[in-house]
Amino acid sequence: MPGWVIILSRSIIFLILLLLTTKMLGKKQISELSFFEYVSGITIGSIAGEAITGLESNLFHGALAIIFFGVATLLVDILSLKSKSFRDMVEGRGTVIIKDGKILEENIKKEKYTIDEVSALLRQKDIFRFADVEFAVLEPRGTLSTLLKKENRPLTPKDLQMKMPNEKEPQTVIMDGKILDEALRSSGKSRLWLQMELEKLNATLDNVFLGQVDSYGGLTIDIYDDKLKVPSPQQRPLLMAMLKKTQADLESFSLETECEKTKAMYKRNAKIMQETIKKLAPYLND
Repeated sequence: MPGWVIILSRSIIFLILLLLTTKMLGKKQISELSFFEYVSGITIGSIAGEAITGLESNLFHGALAIIFFGVATLLVDILSLKSKSFRDMVEGRGTVIIKDGKILEENIKKEKYTIDEVSALLRQKDIFRFADVEFAVLEPRGTLSTLLKKENRPLTPKDLQMKMPNEKEPQTVIMDGKILDEALRSSGKSRLWLQMELEKLNATLDNVFLGQVDSYGGLTIDIYDDKLKVPSPQQRPLLMAMLKKTQADLESFSLETECEKTKAMYKRNAKIMQETIKKLAPYLND
């Protein structure tokens, strides 16, 4: 049998074998690898390459070696799930390299990282000053986990004691100019509502590439003609503006009237409107 035929047949066999082995080991083999998985992956690849091109070698021996390393990797993963001490031994443990804004030089040297490499890892997280970091851990898989000092963290609605509505998954109701009825029903909307919203945006169904309904019930579309500008939905901002105008009108009326009873009524309703605006602000402000 010609040599190229043997190489071709072996390549097909080992390609299938490697694919099955990788599928058996799971997604970890193609994501971040532990030390053992890294060594095992290199070894399996080397064995496959030698078995494919080494015409004088035994095909069965190469397949047996790949199966052995695949099973060994699988067993290590199973034991790692059952024993933390075994997992620490095989995969390693996280190492604290920054604490209270101070670099722990001994730990960096222990992990054989330079200060430039640590700086690069911090910059990937948009951190440019060591002093801004409260805590930083070098994970076993080589990634850096950081916790900024409290004064350097971005403000959140919780910090401002603001209640925010729960966000829901946007529903894609139009795709390639076609209405997706199931998604439209999930969003609680009808075809009539969709048609009215498209008219407000001066768009036709045939010209819409993608349309989504957000958690507030607003429609956002992307049209085929990228040169055309589609107006953004204005229902919420307009409603907020109307509420503020109503509140301002009530205060104005209270100043214009001379009747104390009417003045008190206007002030009372202006206060109620102000409280309503405050409650609805997280929902209506973009």
